[in-house]
Amino acid sequence: QVQLVESGGGLVQAGGSLRLSCAASGRTFSSYTMGWFRQAPGKEREFVGAITRSADSTSYAFSVEGRFTISRDNAKNTVYLQMNSLKPEDTGVYYCAARYSTIVSRREWEYNYWGQGTQVTVSS
Repeated sequence: QVQLVESGGGLVQAGGSLRLSCAASGRTFSSYTMGWFRQAPGKEREFVGAITRSADSTSYAFSVEGRFTISRDNAKNTVYLQMNSLKPEDTGVYYCAARYSTIVSRREWEYNYWGQGTQVTVSS
């Protein structure tokens, strides 16, 4: 089993940056593809990006491509989401998720474990 804890959320002005972290428990973190999702108020949770377990491939939602970057440090059991040029529409609760697979997925039902989420608020 994997436990995930996100951190790094907060309030930032439009155009600013934040870096989210997701720390995983267990010794098998490197076996999991990791994803980031977000949920805005009143909306369904949506895919943000994902990274393979060896970090050789990433995938991003069109809305964040070129602004957000996912990376991971398997020695620290941590995955990161660097968010630049933030927009008010990026506001939401951000979740990290783990998928026991070598392949990234945009489908939340294909992820086995989820964190509790961290709030990101971007003011205009």
